Amino acid sequence: MQLVLTEDQELLAKTAADFVAEKSPIRRMRALRDSADPVGFSRALWKEMAELGWLGIPFPESVGGADMGLAELAVVLEALGRKLAPEPFLSTVLLGGQALLLGGNEEQREAWLPGIVAGDRIVTLAYAEARSRYDVHRVSTRCEVVGQGFRLTGEKVQVLDGHVADAFLVTARSAGDEADADGIELFLVPAGAVGLTVERQTRVDSRNAAIVRLDGVVVQADARVGEPGRAGALLETVVDRATAGLCAEMLGGMSEAFDLTLEHLKTRQQFDSVIGTFQALKHRAARLFIEIELSRSALMAASRAIDRGADDAPRLVSLAKARCSDAYVKVANEAIQMFGGVGMTDEYDIGFFLKRARAAELTFGDAAWHRDRWARLGGY
Repeated sequence: MQLVLTEDQELLAKTAADFVAEKSPIRRMRALRDSADPVGFSRALWKEMAELGWLGIPFPESVGGADMGLAELAVVLEALGRKLAPEPFLSTVLLGGQALLLGGNEEQREAWLPGIVAGDRIVTLAYAEARSRYDVHRVSTRCEVVGQGFRLTGEKVQVLDGHVADAFLVTARSAGDEADADGIELFLVPAGAVGLTVERQTRVDSRNAAIVRLDGVVVQADARVGEPGRAGALLETVVDRATAGLCAEMLGGMSEAFDLTLEHLKTRQQFDSVIGTFQALKHRAARLFIEIELSRSALMAASRAIDRGADDAPRLVSLAKARCSDAYVKVANEAIQMFGGVGMTDEYDIGFFLKRARAAELTFGDAAWHRDRWARLGGY
């Protein structure tokens, strides 16, 4: 496996970097936060990204996509991560969209995927529950057969972009104990369904999340996504893809934080010397560079393994997430330290990267959880 970009991927990476630098500087994230924007991202910019074909990268041409892979989407997500762009790639392209692509029937795919690719529909995955501790199989939300459909009762947490979603893919249990892999169902529930309530939340990094409550929500049989009682395996695959995408965004964030820190080291003077000439700071910067490059290699290996359907893809995803979680937090912490007192102020952008690192670290499993998963998948 060659861990280098192809010529086409390099061109896509440059196009994405130039677009994001022009259209989505970090000050846009600050403005969205300070204004308590009701959406939390730019719908107009989301449409522009759709017109560039970015939203369709991992989808087939039959629904308007580009029929490419995670390796190509990763270079776009890395560019977005550099400027902390909050558009709903994780929720819609990688969670909701991939769940429909991999588990949906022909009618469901035709009804929803073209709208996702065009930037007209927001569809997210509502699977995490309180105290589930990253385990996608720990589902206590219940589904009961009623007439020709099902009644759903339960609560989901950390539903990305749930407050603006047009539909939710909701997990519920029809059989088995709370942590069993079998007996899990997945249903497509439209926003506005009777008994469905959505409470918007804002994370420490100013990104969107929501609590979704289902109080006897009734859906018809054709709302089921995937095979009856077998959604557990589908969930693992979808969340792995989203995790790889998140790692790409984290790589962009840590790279930008590192570049900002290097610029500060080259310009900040102390004791009549540029602080970047101090040997101790040189050593610390060199270590961060190594951590970033190791993260890049792990991400590239994971995304390529997913694209070719390799058996070791889940293990490589956990390797990448453990590496990126540790590295992003380390880079952001060191950046704050090397910026000194000003790094603690809201006036400087570097603090945004620390907040994003902390939130991303805990999304889809922290480093400790993924190291344990990596070991289990390897037979240890």
